[in-house]
Amino acid sequence: MSEYSPGVPETIEEEIERANASGRTPVVFIHGLWLLPSSWDRWAVVFAEAGYTPLTPGWPDDPETVAEANAHPEVFANKTVGQVADHYAAVIGKLDKKPAVIGHSFGGLLAQMVAGMGLSAATVAIDAAPFRGVLPLPISALKSSAPVLGNPANRHRAVPLTYDQFRFAFANAVSEEEAKELYDAYAVPAPGAPLFQAAAANLNPWTEAKVDTENPDRGPLLVVSGEKDHTVPRAIAEASFKRQQRNPGTTEFVEIAGRGHALTIDNGWREVADTALTFIRRFVG
Repeated sequence: MSEYSPGVPETIEEEIERANASGRTPVVFIHGLWLLPSSWDRWAVVFAEAGYTPLTPGWPDDPETVAEANAHPEVFANKTVGQVADHYAAVIGKLDKKPAVIGHSFGGLLAQMVAGMGLSAATVAIDAAPFRGVLPLPISALKSSAPVLGNPANRHRAVPLTYDQFRFAFANAVSEEEAKELYDAYAVPAPGAPLFQAAAANLNPWTEAKVDTENPDRGPLLVVSGEKDHTVPRAIAEASFKRQQRNPGTTEFVEIAGRGHALTIDNGWREVADTALTFIRRFVG
């Protein structure tokens, strides 16, 4: 098993076996809240065609399909940032080669956490959720997280987004028609815990939502920001970038014009994928 086959479900163990058998550099994709690993399927094809071996391992207990996820939302509950970061660190630890890591939203935070552990050869954090030390709290970010943070009981629940909530948080920069298509194709419930952890990160010295930005083994990092992102506005992305600039490794920032939080899955996904690929190619063959 050495070739990536888009649309063919694999267990994490099968993905690892395929990556190690290929001899190619792995690229690990980490999704964020309200999405599944399948949100990376088109990206995986691009990176496979570019000579890498893509892996799209989910968070613990992720269902395979959107329909299954919406039918059984309870499987998402009580997943914490630290638990999920440890899960991805364990996956990466079984790879023969140090991978490049690409994450979106909370996946972008997790990608930076993994990089801070010295486990990534190059990292791309796209509209990444904030970590301890990132201070801006724009109003649009608060509104985007309100469906979860508005009820303390949601910390231990899986919380779906209504279409209107998804439209504001993810799909504000696309047409109404596309927003509805994205919602039907991709949106699933998400654990509330990570949002509460991120919201309280600067109040809790022991928070799991923290990144070792100064580890010299972090490797090159690209921070990507969508110009019109409501969930992770530029102020948050820039603050994360400035914290990461303390690292001796290459740290770069790029803003994708006219794009919202759905930039990895909407009609302009290829521009973002090519931006990530161009960066990774500079450092990882």
